[in-house]
Amino acid sequence: MAARRPYAKGEAKRAEIVDVALELFSRKGYDRTSFREVARLVNLSQAGLLHYFRTKEELFVEVLRRRDERNTRFYDQTVDRDVTVEGLIEIIKHNAVEPGLVRLYVAMSAESTDAASSARQFFVKRYEMLRANIAADIRRKQAAGELPDALDPQTTASLVMAAADGLQLQWLLDPEQVDMGAMLEELVTLLRGTATSPGPEA
Repeated sequence: MAARRPYAKGEAKRAEIVDVALELFSRKGYDRTSFREVARLVNLSQAGLLHYFRTKEELFVEVLRRRDERNTRFYDQTVDRDVTVEGLIEIIKHNAVEPGLVRLYVAMSAESTDAASSARQFFVKRYEMLRANIAADIRRKQAAGELPDALDPQTTASLVMAAADGLQLQWLLDPEQVDMGAMLEELVTLLRGTATSPGPEA
């Protein structure tokens, strides 16, 4: 059997680093995970780890990508198409089993607003992709008569995404009172104009 090419070995080691960091960030949190610990678990020196990732923030961006890939695999088992409103709801429900990564995602998405942040472009592109996919799904639902024509697809997509992000933050603060998936489903029901629960009495 031929020896693995150096490039393939490098890619395999990079993937191992990301997998280990994902597990550590999820379990311990971003601030309590050190480069030294990641390096030790993948049998590298800190200098060796810096060969693959220049900063911990850069490593975290790759962890976010890996998390998205894992969510995509979960999503593909649920809905066989680009991200839809229903698919976003399923992902939010799934996130309830990963509080560590949800906490990191919320924190890093806020920090990415800094122009100097390594995570900025990741979140810009991620939001662009999600907005485009969900807006396209809203247009399909409008054509099928499932959503009112008066809704602006781009605006509605942004509002649904904002609700998903906000619910994740509320869930982190009070998981016993906030059911992220159910509340996002209720929002979609309200958009359809057929709310399942009455509002508060006047």
